[in-house]
Amino acid sequence: MLTIVMCLVACQDDDQFSTSSGLRLTFPADTLMLDTVFSRTPSSTYTFWVHNDNDTGIRIESVRLKRGNQTGFRVNVDGIYLDNTNGSQTSGLEIRKNDSLLVFVELTPTETGQPEPAVVADDLLFHLESGVEQRVCLQAWVWDARKLYSPVIDKDTLIESAQPLVIFGDMKVEAGVTLTIRNTSLYFHDSSGLEVYGSLHTEDCVMRGDRLDDMFSYLPYDRVSGQWKGIHLYETSNGNTLLRTEIRNPMRGIVCDSAALDSTNIRLAMTQCVIHNCMETGLESHNSYISLDHCQLTNTGGDCISIVGGLADINYCTFAQFYPFVASRGTAFRFTNRYDQKDMPLLRLSCVGSIMTGYDEDVVMGVAGSQEVAFNYDFHQCLMRTPAVTDDSLHFEQILWETPKDSIQGKKHFVKIDEENLIYDFHLDSLSTAQGLGCY
Repeated sequence: MLTIVMCLVACQDDDQFSTSSGLRLTFPADTLMLDTVFSRTPSSTYTFWVHNDNDTGIRIESVRLKRGNQTGFRVNVDGIYLDNTNGSQTSGLEIRKNDSLLVFVELTPTETGQPEPAVVADDLLFHLESGVEQRVCLQAWVWDARKLYSPVIDKDTLIESAQPLVIFGDMKVEAGVTLTIRNTSLYFHDSSGLEVYGSLHTEDCVMRGDRLDDMFSYLPYDRVSGQWKGIHLYETSNGNTLLRTEIRNPMRGIVCDSAALDSTNIRLAMTQCVIHNCMETGLESHNSYISLDHCQLTNTGGDCISIVGGLADINYCTFAQFYPFVASRGTAFRFTNRYDQKDMPLLRLSCVGSIMTGYDEDVVMGVAGSQEVAFNYDFHQCLMRTPAVTDDSLHFEQILWETPKDSIQGKKHFVKIDEENLIYDFHLDSLSTAQGLGCY
């Protein structure tokens, strides 16, 4: 009988609610800061707990958005959606002592009319039975953007936009057509890419995925590879030039398809460009004439650069293989004269003043897949992390042969290789032995 009485007393205690004005709910923060989001684009879902840390229950007369449906915030409180039809509010909630309820927040903002990201905010108001009102500020940066859905470029076109462009589906450049992009940032949605059958010219551009939020609190999606497809230059594509252009977090950076080789016309010329953080290969060149000048190709699941036949002139570039997501990453630099059981003569590979390094002991792979066709290459005044070749002055001249035993080697060459937060700066450290080499 004593046990039963004690249980009844405990249950009654749990059911007690107070209207004391001294009681307060507890929130993790006064402000819930969402990440930057494009206008007219749904954000990720954010959550937070509302705790009652008091020794008695609290009744909530209402929870509502102060500005209603004017800001684009959508809120679900304890499984109840704050629908516009009921004034963006709910009522009659209870939180027992030492209990909590969960709040979900999303945002689909309207356009701000501002050229730069602008703050959008609203207050989520909790009106308690005691008459006390508490609030959590919901806040986000909103960026107006132009949205393009599977755009087809079928005539010579210049794109120069202060607003970012968000690409849904593939952007296609038809054969015989030239697309020029200047001073523009392109944000590609998942599984979108740039398909070039004609010619592409870029200058002062950024191409990346469209996720502006964080995968984790310490990890923005922009540091995660595989966010979009990348650039594909098809067989009919020729005369492509990229100047001061950054390509980051795609599946593959640039694929240059095999075509009839023309030793007088460069299919792809890149100057002061960056290809960084690719899930697969950074740059694939198949039987093509390519030119790279002061470029950075870094951190790829496959090879940073893969040259199969053709011609390649490479001057003062940095190829650094510190891809963090898999141990079976590719090389920093690969070249061969055979692919998929087909001979592709390597007529010339000239590499001057460049850095090839990474985690592994050997990050430079040259494979003569065929003895029947040309395999011509030379490296001059480069730093190469690969077993030293001391008896071949025809192909290697003034080389700094790097080994894991060197006091400064691998990531120690660079200003920052932060593997925990995936932050990289490939400028040379003042103590690096590669001074005067590489893209910076």
